Order: sequence, then C-alpha cells, then structure tokens
Amino acid sequence: MLNKIWPIFIIISFSYAILCGKLDSLNSAIFESTSDAVSLSISLLGTICLWNGIIQVANKSSIINKLTKILNPIIQILYPEMKKNKQAQKEISMNMVANILGLGNAATPLGLKAMKTMQKENPKKDTLSNSMIMFIVLNSASIQIIPTTVIAIRSSLGSSNPTSIVFPVWVATFCAATCGIVVTKLLIKFSKKEKN
Repeated sequence: MLNKIWPIFIIISFSYAILCGKLDSLNSAIFESTSDAVSLSISLLGTICLWNGIIQVANKSSIINKLTKILNPIIQILYPEMKKNKQAQKEISMNMVANILGLGNAATPLGLKAMKTMQKENPKKDTLSNSMIMFIVLNSASIQIIPTTVIAIRSSLGSSNPTSIVFPVWVATFCAATCGIVVTKLLIKFSKKEKN
C-alpha cells in the first residue's frame, strides 16, 4: 500500500512545483530536509550506541539475571506459557528493560530474539501463541520511564526543555500498556471459551 501512496505523493509534489513555478523552493526544501535528516541521525546515533552498549554490558554481566528475577513475577502473569523457559524469560526481560528506557531501536533486535525463542515453544508454527501476541502488544505499548529517543530528538531540534515530556510520556505509556494488557487478556480468555 505504501509503495503506491509515496510515489503518488512525490509525483503530485513535483507536478505542483513545476506548474506553479516553485521548482527552486522544491530543490531547496529537498536539500534542507536531507541535511536535517543526516544531522538528526548523527545526534541519535550517539544515544543509541550508548544505550546499546549498556544493554550489551548488562547482558554479559549478572545484571540481566537480577533484572529477570525482579521482572519474573510480571513475566509469569503476562506470559504463563513461558514459565519454564528461562531463555525466553531472559530475552523478554531484556526487551522490557530496553523499552522502559525508551530505546525502541535497541529493543527491536532483542524482541526478534525473544520471538524466535517463543516460536520454538509454539505448537502451531503458522499461528501466533498467546505469549507471542502479548509480547507484540507490550512491545508496541510499553511503559517508558526514560523516553531516551524522544528526548534526544527534542534536544537535537533545539528544544529549551527536552525533558518536559517525561511526565506526559509516563501517563500515556502507562495507559497504553494497561489497556493493551487488559484487552489482550480478555481476547485470549474469549478465544479459549470459543474453542471449548
């Protein structure tokens, strides 16, 4: 779908610029936006490298095991199918920590690892298990204590107070995670009743 929408937008933009004699404005906008994109990418790169490094150090040390023990009661409730799978619990907890720290880019590879591990336990390989569904929901609507990426973007764009969004982010992500968990649990319960 996006493969059709974006080319249409580009064709309309170029056609409008040519017909209205604004080709110079279009050219300057293209060069300014590419320059801004590169600057933003470079400023985000430092933040992402720092937190990816911290996650890797935590993974090699005993910190992740301690975090897994802390998060274990929550993981047991949210992912009852994974109670005996220590590897899945470790990968889920690492993903949760990355999301809590607002590191969407660092959370993605950790999430893919966790999904692969959960897929091994999945009896129906062509259908998502309940744990996999819950994981996707929580990965999309995770609580963020430190919205690192958003703060870095706001800082790079010259915000006078880039951390002012922290409290609204707490409220929004808490509401999103709570709604996601409740709806997913209800749908899982409903689907089990339908099967019986």
